[in-house]
Amino acid sequence: METYELIAPCHFGMEAVLKREIYDLGYEISNVDNGKVTFAADAEGIARANIFLRTTERILLKIASFKAVTFDELFEQVKAIPWENFIPENGKFWVTKANSVSSKLFSPSDIQRIVKKAMVERLKQTYHTDWFEENGASYPLRISIVKDVVTIGLDTTGESLHKRGYRKFTAPAPVTETLAAAILLLSPWRADRVLTDPFCGSGTIPIEAAMIARNIAPGMEREFLAENWDNLVPKKAWYEAVEEANDMIRRDVELNIQGYDLDGEVLKMARSNAALAGVAEDIHFQQRDVKDFHNPKKYGFVISNPPYGERLATKEEMYNLYRTVGRIMSENETWSFFLLSGYEDAQKAIAAGGSRKKATKNRKIYNGMMKTYLYQYMGEKPPKKPRTMEDNNE
Repeated sequence: METYELIAPCHFGMEAVLKREIYDLGYEISNVDNGKVTFAADAEGIARANIFLRTTERILLKIASFKAVTFDELFEQVKAIPWENFIPENGKFWVTKANSVSSKLFSPSDIQRIVKKAMVERLKQTYHTDWFEENGASYPLRISIVKDVVTIGLDTTGESLHKRGYRKFTAPAPVTETLAAAILLLSPWRADRVLTDPFCGSGTIPIEAAMIARNIAPGMEREFLAENWDNLVPKKAWYEAVEEANDMIRRDVELNIQGYDLDGEVLKMARSNAALAGVAEDIHFQQRDVKDFHNPKKYGFVISNPPYGERLATKEEMYNLYRTVGRIMSENETWSFFLLSGYEDAQKAIAAGGSRKKATKNRKIYNGMMKTYLYQYMGEKPPKKPRTMEDNNE
């Protein structure tokens, strides 16, 4: 089976998490860049990557990469690509997105127009026709030009992979599923530890946590564009990937995951979303103010996306909220806190709340176009469990 280069875009700052995911799937990484990881895989890998990867936005089949500083160069280079190896005569093809950074070619609309024109010219010669009905499967392209280097990828995914299919109901300013999963995978949280999100909104972080703990593949319940690419990815590859995903689900795990929010209507959304994701019984949702946070367990995790910016009315409200988080930290010293926030005075307010903890790491992450930081406050490690006779005999 032919091997391709696949490009997996992700949130800036989360490349290491995605890289680990791809390695765990069994594929070799060829390049890690800002906001994307490139790896080698066959057609079966296209299906598996779409179904199993939690932290990428989509899977692009890399078609070509070359330098172009004029539109004539762009046209000739694109025309030289053997498009007939990827797009059948009745395929519907277009450039769905083009972006340019530090390059002489910078007009997205002109880039889209030139690339489409060059593709048509190539395929006219190959298929010996002057007209394409384009009534078959969809083959959208994405063009990236960085420092005059053009990279062309076929979008195998369609709707972004953060759309798992379970989040039918959303609260304002939600964290995406892919970013929630990345934060969880970045943390040392494991299924046998307590996890609480005191600002859970429509439930994304608790739901992603339950899916990770149960090893439920994020793409099991949705469709992908490349499912219709009979010329590139056999149907069998998709059936086998879904069957593999079903076999890997852990059904015997006991979880202690909690989601709190002040808004009762939003919690109704969270419960509905959890049910759609198949993890309703794994999460306890409750209407509760963060100031009332209490948990008798030790060594737990708070992983959350607290309100900031437009989600709070005044700067005073924001400062007081993060000061409350600091008080909670001081009262739960064995707990670890992973907080994604765009509030620039978050650490100062947390310290004012009485927390003696210092952030062990601040990771810059772009949540859409907004610069945020993941503040990581590590708690104590739980004591190691004593080895049993059974362990010693293994």
